[in-house]
Order: sequence, then C-alpha cells, then structure tokens
Amino acid sequence: MHDAAAPGTVAPWRATVLTLYPEMFPGPLGLSLSGDALARGAWSLEARNIRAHGLGRHRSVDDTPAGGGAGMVLRCDVLAAAIDAATPEPDHRPRLLMSPRGTPLTQARVRALSAGPGAVIVCGRFEGVDERVIAGRGLEEVSIGDYVLSGGEIAALVLIDACVRLLPGVMGKPQSGVEESFEGGRLEYPHYTRPRDWEGRAIPDVLMGGNHAAIARWRAERSLALTRARRPDLLTEREDP
Repeated sequence: MHDAAAPGTVAPWRATVLTLYPEMFPGPLGLSLSGDALARGAWSLEARNIRAHGLGRHRSVDDTPAGGGAGMVLRCDVLAAAIDAATPEPDHRPRLLMSPRGTPLTQARVRALSAGPGAVIVCGRFEGVDERVIAGRGLEEVSIGDYVLSGGEIAALVLIDACVRLLPGVMGKPQSGVEESFEGGRLEYPHYTRPRDWEGRAIPDVLMGGNHAAIARWRAERSLALTRARRPDLLTEREDP
C-alpha cells in the first residue's frame, strides 16, 4: 500500500489497484510530477494483492479454461472477493479492468476520470478473467492500445499517470493540460526553444516576432496540418483552424 495522504484525511483522488504483483507500484508513479503529488497527498495509491484471496494452501487464483484451450483463467470467486474487500460501501469509484478488448482510452475519458473520486483498477493476467466477474462486479474494460501485454499492470500505470497529471496543482501551469495533443480533437503543434539556430535549422520567425495573434494562428495551422497527416481520424467535419 502506498498512501501518502496525511493521517485522518482522504486524498481527493484515490487509485486502488488489484494485482498479482503489487510490488510493481508505485514504480514510475513515485517519481516526477506524480511522485511529488503523491508525497504531498494530492492523490493516493493502494496496491492490493489478489492472491491474498486465493484458495487453499497455495493461494490459488486461476484454473483451466472451460471448454479447453491454452493458458489459465483468473477465477471469478477469487477476483470478486478481492474487489469486495477493496471497495466497502459506499465506494462510487468506477471499476476498470485493463484489457486489450476494452474500449480505447481517450483523453476525454482520462479527463472525466480525473474529475471524479478516483478509480478501482483490476490488472488481469494469464489468458484473462472469468467473464462472470466482469458482469457481476460491473467492471468496465479499458484498453490502452491494439496490442497485448503480459498483464494489466503497465496499462494501469499509464491510465493513472494520465489522470494524475490533470489533477489540480500537479502541473505547474493548468494551461499545460489544455494546449496538448488530443485536447480539442487535434495533435499538438511543434515546440521550439533556444538556441535559435541549430545545425542549420532555425526557429520559425513567427514565433520570435512577439505577435501573439500570428503565433496563435501559426500554432492552429500546424496543429491541423499534423493531425491531417498523422491522425486524420481525429478530425471532425469542421476542419477550420
């Protein structure tokens, strides 16, 4: 358990992770912006071991798939017991299952999650989890991309990091979370800093002229051009910068 909130207080955003490898947390979440915010009690993280609810002397958590097939499946009774122990009533946080077949995670969904009380995140392993616990405990399946990982832990780290950086006071400037990729349905415009000239490449003159209206137009145009070239699927019917 990694809960940095002050004694007797409740952090404004709480992440509870159910995993077979709690030692993977906080991992990178304990560093940089998220780590500083965790230390300040701006959010809390609890990693709970599913195996604590395993069966028998060996704390078994999985079994062979019904109907046959390769691999093992996380048992519904074990996982349900872990979820129930981690979410005593009332707990209104969404229950998420990191899964390659889930709904793709978007910036809009991240922003909605960051505005809520937090999340309960289940990290699958093996071939998957028993389908009955997904329905029985109201798990929302979430995917971070069209590929398969060894387990849900890395995906959970991604989701939590994306949410935590949007919490009030985590980023130095709130505007940093507004003018970036996927906000407004477009990719972010290019960035530059000193030196002005580097290996024959110069910062665009418009960015050095001090005309804020012209800078805003340039950034909007570049954002639209990059989105058209790399992610045309993000564009709506109205493409004007």
